[in-house]
Amino acid sequence: MELTPKQEDKFKYIEKGIGTPIIFLHGLMGGLSNFEKSIISFSKNNFKVLVPELPLYDLPLLSTSVKAFAEYLNEFIEFKKLDKFILLGNSLGGHVGLYYTKLFKKRAAALVLTGSSGLYESAMGSGYTRRGDYDVMKKKVEEVFYDPKVATKELVDEVFETVNNRHKLVKTLAIAKSAIRHNMAKDLPKMSLPVCLIWGEDDIVTPPNVADEFHELLPNSDLFWLKKCGHAAMMEHPERFNEIVIQWLSDKNIA
Repeated sequence: MELTPKQEDKFKYIEKGIGTPIIFLHGLMGGLSNFEKSIISFSKNNFKVLVPELPLYDLPLLSTSVKAFAEYLNEFIEFKKLDKFILLGNSLGGHVGLYYTKLFKKRAAALVLTGSSGLYESAMGSGYTRRGDYDVMKKKVEEVFYDPKVATKELVDEVFETVNNRHKLVKTLAIAKSAIRHNMAKDLPKMSLPVCLIWGEDDIVTPPNVADEFHELLPNSDLFWLKKCGHAAMMEHPERFNEIVIQWLSDKNIA
């Protein structure tokens, strides 16, 4: 399946399928390709899959924040003239989905979070001091997953290039600081929409206790665990991940 993003107006995004709109939101070190198997699966199951590329490195430094990305997401939703839609986010993408829900109440029909920031995350920042060492960065990328083989050379190369590009590194650190500033703990109890939490039991970036806290604070949430799984469930266990989301949406009569 062709997954080349298209450019319309200021938005670069993938769009596949026909049906209920579901917007996939990528993380800080995650590209659109991280959702490849989910894009294929959902687009064949009566969903219109939309995967916008967040402007991580394109905004002015002082505007580079979780809030700005949530506002950008709203602009994208307005551009696509979406009414009922589902947000699905991994890592920073989950945080953007949460902040969008805070800013634009009652717009999203449901939210799916996997390894989401917003409460706590152990960022890769501690490894930036040795960012010029490819092997060190390779190990840090591998640690994100339960199975280090998921960290392909292409993925490691992409992260290595990002942290060794001064412009991107400055923006990356700004985003990490913004994620800490925009803690969602006080906002979560006010969010009444259905939330599906899918978490890897071996996630070291947003550890299992983070999922438990999300589940406790969100009034309408369901929590699903994946064994032998790290920070990116949709990459390590795509079939099971997709199955959980599609079944959950069906059970909730959302799609």
